[in-house]
Amino acid sequence: MRRSPKLRPNLWDGVVVLAVAALAVACAVGIWQGGGSQEALTAVISVDGTEVERIPLDQAGETRRTVEGGGYTLEICLTDTEVWVEHSDCPTQDCVHTGRISRSGQSIVCLPARVVVELEGGSTADDGLDAVIG
Repeated sequence: MRRSPKLRPNLWDGVVVLAVAALAVACAVGIWQGGGSQEALTAVISVDGTEVERIPLDQAGETRRTVEGGGYTLEICLTDTEVWVEHSDCPTQDCVHTGRISRSGQSIVCLPARVVVELEGGSTADDGLDAVIG
């Protein structure tokens, strides 16, 4: 019966490990330094796939917008840092139950009214996400 050879790390194994570690550090530095933009958050309101309003949150103060779509009416509240649907006369109320959104990429959707409120811009570097793709 043949004995299996003993496997021991050699010089090339160390080179591969160092190359992988260097690549990981370079990716981490790239994400940390260039991962977030510094522009203000903007609420984008779309009805039936068409953008109807774009509101920079830093200029919104505390405002309310009434949006109609699909035969339903939504009351959207905006502050300097958050957006939420205060009231809707749609049957499911999912848009109201979504709660407040405050980070880039988050959205509130009301399917019966075909209304989407999405946040764009802002800083994504300190929001706890590793990366946003898409």
